[in-house]
Amino acid sequence: MANANLFQSLKSKLLPATDTMNAEFAPAYALSPKQQLAQYAATGCLNATYYASAQAQLDTVLALGKEVDARFIAQTAIYCRERGYMKDMPALLAAVLASKGAAELTPAFGRVIDNGKMLRNFVQIIRSGATGRKSLGTRPKKLVQAWLNNASEKALLSAAVGDNPSLADVVKMVHPKPAEAWREAFFAWLIGKPYNAANLPPAVKAFEAYKQDRSQPLPDVPFQMLTALDLQTADWAQIARQGGWQMVRMNLNTFARHGVYELPGMTEAIAAKLRDPAAIAKAKVFPYQLLSACQSAGDNVPFAIREALQDALEIALANVPALEGKVVVCPDVSGSMRWPVSGYRTGATTAVRCVDVAALVAAAILRKNEDAVVLPFEVDVVKLGLNPRDTVLTNAQKLASIGGGGTNCSAPLAAMNKKRMQADLVVFVSDNESWIDATRHGATATMREWAVFKQRNPDAKLVCIDVTPNATTQAKESKDVLNIGGFSDDVFNIIAAFAAGQLGAAQWVGEIESITI
Repeated sequence: MANANLFQSLKSKLLPATDTMNAEFAPAYALSPKQQLAQYAATGCLNATYYASAQAQLDTVLALGKEVDARFIAQTAIYCRERGYMKDMPALLAAVLASKGAAELTPAFGRVIDNGKMLRNFVQIIRSGATGRKSLGTRPKKLVQAWLNNASEKALLSAAVGDNPSLADVVKMVHPKPAEAWREAFFAWLIGKPYNAANLPPAVKAFEAYKQDRSQPLPDVPFQMLTALDLQTADWAQIARQGGWQMVRMNLNTFARHGVYELPGMTEAIAAKLRDPAAIAKAKVFPYQLLSACQSAGDNVPFAIREALQDALEIALANVPALEGKVVVCPDVSGSMRWPVSGYRTGATTAVRCVDVAALVAAAILRKNEDAVVLPFEVDVVKLGLNPRDTVLTNAQKLASIGGGGTNCSAPLAAMNKKRMQADLVVFVSDNESWIDATRHGATATMREWAVFKQRNPDAKLVCIDVTPNATTQAKESKDVLNIGGFSDDVFNIIAAFAAGQLGAAQWVGEIESITI
């Protein structure tokens, strides 16, 4: 009989050999420049992560911006803003286009810079000189002027909250020439110049009147403009009623401190707003932001509000696909996944970790696919029983509470091969920094185990979701292997399309390249 070990070794040589090292100095596969840019843009928040400093992320994106064509940069910026719900990275990519003098900035600008916060981010990045210039330049200046001259009163008031730069700073930089009397008065009021009070827009008039006479109705302006005043409980209740969905989510503890929930009907009103499907969709909420709200709600936040947050989480994950066939999902629960998902920044670090996001993805897939198998892993697969009928929050918390060891991405596949398991789709959620299973040459251990798995499951597909800014992967991209990054619910849409064979040959990059600009 032929030497089985010999022929197994020969077969492994047909697998793609690694071509780089990951952050743990273990063999890995380099993503293409376009894949790298997409990965950094979909997951990077320009804060320090477990493996990369904020400066390292910035340097990488700027280097990729020189390597990738302007059209793809624009498409990536649009994708990450409209479908990935990112903030800093899309603004940075728009600034990169500005520094290139790229014509693609014009069609991309309105879709990426879609509110005042994004406008101030864009101006801040350019003025910092990080992208190679400190002046706006002709095209960017005209685009900023156009935004200022076309934004609604509500959008301008929202933009007026914040500094470095403030909206007043931006107005002074670009000198917009408004056509409407109300806009001219608003800009003068904003920068402290003389203005015709009669021409002020309604909300600003109401704000000025309220400052002079506190018996006036509370004006419908961003609540940050009011907090310096001596607000009463009824005022805070009105702020909660007027506030947008994200603002309410972020201030649940603030409302408790000011006694809002003690007023008749306010708990019910806030709970109704939190679980409103239309408001959730409009807010472009990350599912993990709802997890964060659930985790950070203090003891004084009523149970009904906590219940509404759980309902909102279920609604936010409504488009998680019910996939055909057998699904296995493998969340990484290793030590590096304990790092904040949006990175570390002094005074502004989220409590939600990468492992929470991985657990949330796994729990959401299990909720829609009750026969799915969940294999959390670190050095090895961690045994954990989950009930698919439990809430997503309950199962996510169970998953996130385990693990903490080294990273071994091949462990779930090895465990499935040992048991000769059958499956149609395997989904990894990880930072891809595998090192326990490092191989000296040839393919990664993940690819070796995947090859064995494919012998039993020839039509199976593998999805590797990376929740951190990364340039490498443990699974080489192919027609049956998809590498994707991000933590918005759009990731689920792409997984479903890939599983159904509906993605083109370029896969995730192809999805981005399909965006019309």
